[in-house]
Amino acid sequence: MDRKPNIIFFFSDQQRWDTAGCYGQRMPVTPNLDRMAEAGVCFENAFTCQPVCGPARACLQTGRYATELGCYRNNIALPQGEMTLAHYLKEAGYRSGYVGKWHLASTGGDSNEPLEPGVEYVCRGVPKERRGGYDDYWVVSDVLEATSHGYGGFLFDAENRRVEFEGYRTDGVTGFALDYMRTWDKNQPYFLFLSHIEPHHQNDHRRFEGPKGSKEQFAGFDAPKDLASAPGDWGSDWQTQYPDYLGCCSRLDYNLGRVLACVKEIGLEDDTVIIYASDHGSHFKTRTVEYKRSCHAGSIHIPLVIYGKDASGTSFLGGKREMGLVSLIDLPSTILTMAGVTVPECMKGRPIQELLDEKKREKWQNEVFLQISESQVGRCIRTERWKYSVRAYDRKPWLDAGADTYREEYLYDLEQDPDELVNLVCSPEHEAVRTEMKTRLIRRMAEAGEREPVILPSFGHTTISLGVLAVLEDLVCHPFTSEMMKELLPEGMVESEGWERVRKMRVKEAAETVLTLGGQEFTDRLLEEMEKLEFGWRQETGE
Repeated sequence: MDRKPNIIFFFSDQQRWDTAGCYGQRMPVTPNLDRMAEAGVCFENAFTCQPVCGPARACLQTGRYATELGCYRNNIALPQGEMTLAHYLKEAGYRSGYVGKWHLASTGGDSNEPLEPGVEYVCRGVPKERRGGYDDYWVVSDVLEATSHGYGGFLFDAENRRVEFEGYRTDGVTGFALDYMRTWDKNQPYFLFLSHIEPHHQNDHRRFEGPKGSKEQFAGFDAPKDLASAPGDWGSDWQTQYPDYLGCCSRLDYNLGRVLACVKEIGLEDDTVIIYASDHGSHFKTRTVEYKRSCHAGSIHIPLVIYGKDASGTSFLGGKREMGLVSLIDLPSTILTMAGVTVPECMKGRPIQELLDEKKREKWQNEVFLQISESQVGRCIRTERWKYSVRAYDRKPWLDAGADTYREEYLYDLEQDPDELVNLVCSPEHEAVRTEMKTRLIRRMAEAGEREPVILPSFGHTTISLGVLAVLEDLVCHPFTSEMMKELLPEGMVESEGWERVRKMRVKEAAETVLTLGGQEFTDRLLEEMEKLEFGWRQETGE
């Protein structure tokens, strides 16, 4: 290649890896992605670094961990002046465009100092200074599901004018990207970030909004083993939702095909690298009372396929299947390397090109580190065989980015238990493994700029139903708003019971199911804390 490649990042939202045929999906959901994998490189073990939308995007744009940026949860804006992919690539002669969901401009009014309170762009255009350097083309909604549904809606252009679309959302959003691509000058390199919201559920409708006919088209799906076998499935109707979820993924793939066809149409097929990835997955309420925000594979394992040849000489071609562990945090340094840009020291990820280089892959550290927020203040490390997670039970997930003390939460033997159904965190036979994983996790936390914490043994609640445990933890440790409560509670309960009473009912109900002494200790602790902490419930509900 005698010029820097164009780079197209096709980004989905909340897409599990196993929705794609190249990862074993039997139904014809992703034929275009599958062909791209057959011609490019498919990464079998790709993971997010933060299973929450906003933080994952902050990491991806900067190559820095969410806690370093202060963007540890949703509703925290990316700090103005923070260097992003667009800034680095512009310095290297690239023109950049962003289309779709941004989710990095608004800051909620209930945040801690020094964050600015109450700056929101949910239903209005994002000002230029909050666009992360994407100056050349901009058709964006900060919160795309607030300005659109599955069919119809609007975004904002560079002048903050409403730009409406009809038809299915992924079709409309992709159409804006194609408009930009058809203006490309072959003598200049381009970076296009195409950010979809599918297959994320539509929060205000409390369901996935697949294209019409999805329920019929994908009714014969094979149940993912982790969902079908997960204990403690509390309030999840994933079986009825899954066909629409696959329908969303299928329409994403259709639009990936449109992008690939456009690249060929404008004569840039040999000069373009295409990346397909997602911000995180979904465990469909089988592990916690919402869709993600846990260490489990359904939440953190993502698709990653790359096609093309980059400026470093690395070829993402040949139908390779790479088994090494890679993280979303690795993609910013990978993209800069693709463009021939020196990776700045502040970036925490590693260029994936090193994994594909036979001389360098021996030094590849085959593990990934995750920060988990909003439902918990949690940390996780995953190796080839083991997954180990910890949690700060005394921290407030919406307000606290980290902690000085954590407790062990999960240990899974992925070789013997790939569906993560047997928690070994209290197993005496695995004490040496826990010690090793604890050491690894503390080292990775320090590398991410966090204080080295104290990690205590688990409370001992492994025999509690996972769904019950989720109810206990989330009801006590998270400052739910009224809308979030409506998402959790059975139909009609919101109107019939006061919030405080409902909370206590739920905790009592869960507590009565605890079977072990360790679990009882854990429950007693939570009940005690519940009496101390109010989290503004009375102010929120008027009770």
